[in-house]
Amino acid sequence: MVKQVKYGLIKKLNDVEIRLYNSLIVARVDGYGDAGFNILFNYITGSNTQKITLEMTAPVISQNIEMTTPVLSEKDSIAFIMPEEYTLETTPKPYDERIKIQHIPKRYVAALRFTGRWKSSNFARKSEQLLRELQTAKIKTRGNIFAMRYSGPFTPWFMRINEVTIEVQLT
Repeated sequence: MVKQVKYGLIKKLNDVEIRLYNSLIVARVDGYGDAGFNILFNYITGSNTQKITLEMTAPVISQNIEMTTPVLSEKDSIAFIMPEEYTLETTPKPYDERIKIQHIPKRYVAALRFTGRWKSSNFARKSEQLLRELQTAKIKTRGNIFAMRYSGPFTPWFMRINEVTIEVQLT
């Protein structure tokens, strides 16, 4: 069972949830689109130690990192959320320079959940719905819309859980 990031539900606006997420540590890859998923998957499954030349007698130790959902994606970047016990200091340093370890501060996020295939047309339609709901409620947004994907690649399309999300300002 894959762990899911915890959040506090602040309020519900029709189909939109306003949530409070505590600070997160993420491993992020920019500029590789969906191929970034494989780069990050290799990182969490043990390809996460610095490449160094050692004598044959020295063991090479790698650390597996438990998968956590959701997977975050925005435009041409993708990020895996580290399990909550990790900090910037304790997250294994990736040897792959394309992977950046980042801290995301505590924030409020508006989320609109939907099921089905992840397609650009679904993302655009649900993004418009999300922004309409927030505008109607007079809630200000910050930054760009991003996606949260909860389902693995082998999940049947009709059971996949996705969300369109954006950071919001609550006064």
